[in-house]
Amino acid sequence: MELGFHLPIFDIDGGPTAIAGELARVGAAAEEAGATWLSFMDHYFQIEPTGLPAESHMLEGYTTLGYLAAHTSRLDLGLLVTGVTYRHPGLLAKIVTTLDVLSGGRAVLGIGAAWFEREHRGMGVPFPPVAERFERLEETLRVCGQMWDPENNGPFEGKHYQLAETLCSPQPIHRPKVLIGGGGERKTLRLVAQYGDACNLFGSSPDDVAHKLDVLRRHCDDVGRDYDAIQKTILANNPRPAPDTRDEFVRAMADYAKLGVRTVIITPTTGSPAAWIDGMAPAVPQLADLG
Repeated sequence: MELGFHLPIFDIDGGPTAIAGELARVGAAAEEAGATWLSFMDHYFQIEPTGLPAESHMLEGYTTLGYLAAHTSRLDLGLLVTGVTYRHPGLLAKIVTTLDVLSGGRAVLGIGAAWFEREHRGMGVPFPPVAERFERLEETLRVCGQMWDPENNGPFEGKHYQLAETLCSPQPIHRPKVLIGGGGERKTLRLVAQYGDACNLFGSSPDDVAHKLDVLRRHCDDVGRDYDAIQKTILANNPRPAPDTRDEFVRAMADYAKLGVRTVIITPTTGSPAAWIDGMAPAVPQLADLG
């Protein structure tokens, strides 16, 4: 099992002028620890589940990843996850391609259907009904697939998006992995089966994750997809990891490893995320021993 880090909070000790230096230290700490993944959220405003108000600091996700690309050399870089409503799919594919080229082939497209209505209204971004957002998500996945096919520079005609060309030059160094976030059993996990290289589920409990993976397996059977070809990841929050309870956290992850979860992603909770990552570093070899 591999370890990744996800940073949803930018209220860093020292204020806004300290953010850049702290994020550079985060990248160094994560690589020194042997982690394989580093991600940020893709939001305009801070979200309530963090326990912070909307007015708390929030950086634009892909700009932040570009900065981390220059301060790391091994970590996969992605957003957990991009809301499909935030960017036109052709532009999104170009942005992720740029990140991939400048990071040496380490970009991941994390994507989902979006949900935070307040930030859409606040920024003047259309927020269609949920059924339409899922239609747009599927079209976006198709557009990105076509953009990343150098032999398929042609038009795209969808219900919501129409592109006269899908020219993307340069092409990514490595075709970005597509990670679809969410556990919706009827739509989200079906899209994982059809288009995803990886899924991301909330690690609420091993039983819950086992159920979601069973649903994913059935969708794979329905569409003729190899279930084992999809990387399973979780965002771990039960128990919430911390350096002083690190061993307990690793023991709890053993049940997820038995389910085939390959990557567990954890979230620093202090004003110095780099120091928190240093404190969690010994968990990397311990998790690797789980298989």
